[in-house]
Amino acid sequence: MLQRGNNRQPIFSSGADYQTLLDLLDENADKFDVAIHAYVLMGNHFHLLVTPQTVEGLPQMMQAVGRRYVRYFNDSQNRTGTLWEGRYRSTVIQADRYLLACMAYIDLNPVRAGLVAQARDYSWSSHGHYVGQRIDKVITPHPLVWALGNTPFAREAAYAELVQSGINLVQQTALTDSALSGWALGEPDFVADLQKKTERRVAKSRAGRPTSIQKNTVN
Repeated sequence: MLQRGNNRQPIFSSGADYQTLLDLLDENADKFDVAIHAYVLMGNHFHLLVTPQTVEGLPQMMQAVGRRYVRYFNDSQNRTGTLWEGRYRSTVIQADRYLLACMAYIDLNPVRAGLVAQARDYSWSSHGHYVGQRIDKVITPHPLVWALGNTPFAREAAYAELVQSGINLVQQTALTDSALSGWALGEPDFVADLQKKTERRVAKSRAGRPTSIQKNTVN
């Protein structure tokens, strides 16, 4: 999931702003039953990797967070008007194929932007939680993370190595395109099965017309 500032304007001006958004995410993820697996807060946008447990969980969470954060930010900056660039963008990914790559992609945003040399040097992402630097109450690890090792130390080392190794250009392009376009990302069978569950068009080449919406893992 991607949310940008309007005209890509800054949405944070201080450390307190970053922390306020995290606190709102934590509160409302719990309220609306959304598991946040990974996040990164950048200067003018943020990414989330989540699993909502209900159809309406994610939009309800984002509406609540968005409204309260705008009020807070406008008051603190003595400004008025919109802050967000419209509705957030989201897509569904096939967890067993792309979830860990998506987590690394999120962690590496500050590195790609030239803000830090390594993901562990950036304070406003979930990377520190997964490599043992801190405990982040916002985070609910996905089962695929637990499968990285039998002990906390083994999982932390394996995840650190995964991010340090980076993701290839094909994965990076696929994740970026999926986030921006909203098309589901996964194997053809996964996408076809997903399309059977929703009237929403989930892939560029298909436009199925089934009856119900079910989101699994959203970026």
